[in-house]
Amino acid sequence: MKNISSFSWLKGLLYIVLAIYAVITLIPFLWALSASFKPLSEIIGGELNFFPKDFTFDNYKQIFLQEPLFLRWLFNSVLIAVSVTGLNLLFNSMAGYALARLRFTGRNFWFFLILAVLAVPAQITLIPTFLILKAIGWLNSYQGMIVPSMVNATFIFMMRQFFVNFPKELEEAGQLDGLNTFGIFRHIILPLAQPALAAQAVFVFMGSWNNFLLPVVILFDPEMFTLPLGLNTFKGQYISYWNYIMAASMVFTLPALCIYAFFNRYFIQSATFTGGKG
Repeated sequence: MKNISSFSWLKGLLYIVLAIYAVITLIPFLWALSASFKPLSEIIGGELNFFPKDFTFDNYKQIFLQEPLFLRWLFNSVLIAVSVTGLNLLFNSMAGYALARLRFTGRNFWFFLILAVLAVPAQITLIPTFLILKAIGWLNSYQGMIVPSMVNATFIFMMRQFFVNFPKELEEAGQLDGLNTFGIFRHIILPLAQPALAAQAVFVFMGSWNNFLLPVVILFDPEMFTLPLGLNTFKGQYISYWNYIMAASMVFTLPALCIYAFFNRYFIQSATFTGGKG
C-alpha cells in the first residue's frame, strides 16, 4: 500500500509539473491571439492584458482586404509546403526501403553518406544551394523552393530504421502472390507504414511551413514571398504594425494546427508501432 500511495503521489506531482509547463507554453500564444483583436495603440501601450479593451476585427480585415499580397503569400506557402511534404513522403520512404531491404552495390556507402549529411548544419549548404539555383535560373521560383527540400536525410534514416524492423513474412507473402518489389512497396509496405509516414508528414510540413532562411535568400519578388517572409514586411524602420503581425500570425498558425490535429492519432502510434499491427 505504501508503494502504491507513493506512486500515486509521484504521478500527481508529474501531472502538476506538466500542467504548469503547459500553461507557461500557452501564455505567449494566448497573448498573441488576444493581441490580434487589439488596435495597435493598445498593444504598444505596455499593458499585459489578455482581454482586449477595444475588441476589433479590423486587423483581420486589413490583412485580407487591404493587403493585396497576403492571399498570394498564403497560397505560396500552402503550395510549397504541400509539395515538399508530398515529395518527401515519396522519396524518403523509397530511399529508406531501398536501404533497409534491397541488396545493391554501394548500399553501405550511401547509408553512411546519409549519416554524414545529418551532421552538416543546413546553414552550411545555403550558399552552395543559392549558387546552384542561380546557375540554373531557379532563383525566385517555386521549383527553387521545392526541389532543394524534396528529400531529407533525417527522414530517410528514420524510414530506414522503420523498415529494418518490418516483418519480412509480409513481403514474402506478397512475393507468393506474384507482386514485384514495387508492388510489395505500394500495396503492403506503404499502407502499414502510415504511422511513420504521418509523423514524417507533420515534421516536414512544419519545417517547410515555418522556413524563413531559404526564402529570404532566393526570393526577391514580393509576389513570390511565403508567409514567414511576407510577415516581415509589416515591420518598418520606425514602426512595426504588431496588430497586423499578430493577426497574420494567427492565420499562419491555423494550417499547422490542422495538420497536427489530423495526423495526431497516427503521430502517437508511430512512437510504439513495430510493424506487426494490421
